[in-house]
Amino acid sequence: REQRTEEGRVGVVDEVCDAHRQHHAAGGSSGDPDWVGLGNAGDMHAGRLQGLVYTRYIQVVGDELGEEIEEIMERFFAVAGAVAALIGVTVGAFGAHGLRERLTPADLDIFETGVRYHMYHALGLFAVAWVASRWPSGATTIAGWAFIIGIVVFSGSLYTLVLTGQRWLGAVTPIGGVALIAGWAALGWAVFRG
Repeated sequence: REQRTEEGRVGVVDEVCDAHRQHHAAGGSSGDPDWVGLGNAGDMHAGRLQGLVYTRYIQVVGDELGEEIEEIMERFFAVAGAVAALIGVTVGAFGAHGLRERLTPADLDIFETGVRYHMYHALGLFAVAWVASRWPSGATTIAGWAFIIGIVVFSGSLYTLVLTGQRWLGAVTPIGGVALIAGWAALGWAVFRG
């Protein structure tokens, strides 16, 4: 990383000096707003050039950091989708084999609804990871987190309602549903704006 940083710094210095020479070759003057105080290549003030170099360097490093964060988020949402699908299949199998004889048909239907939406949105997290790789944006990140929150609140409240008999949890379920809807809206927006 140190070596890459030093190479980047040298590249930025070269880039700024080349841009300054091209500016003058094109008939620009040192009085132009972008180059005020820099003078001709022979009489540039070192401090001002250094400030310009470091400003550009920060932009380059910021761009690299942004790309690394985007890649981390892509992987995060793909892994979150895999983990959510793993949990969804496990909970679904538990419901099908361990709860069928213990639950009323109505409660079993509620449990299956939780599993179904859980799996839909586990796959939705893979869609978020794919969209993030093509059209990264804040909307994509919002979609991923909305799906995660929606799975936990929507499906989690249905699982808990059925397993504990706490019917008041039915009032919490729509909050998770709103998160899931918001996730799809954000994902659609990310694709539309991409």
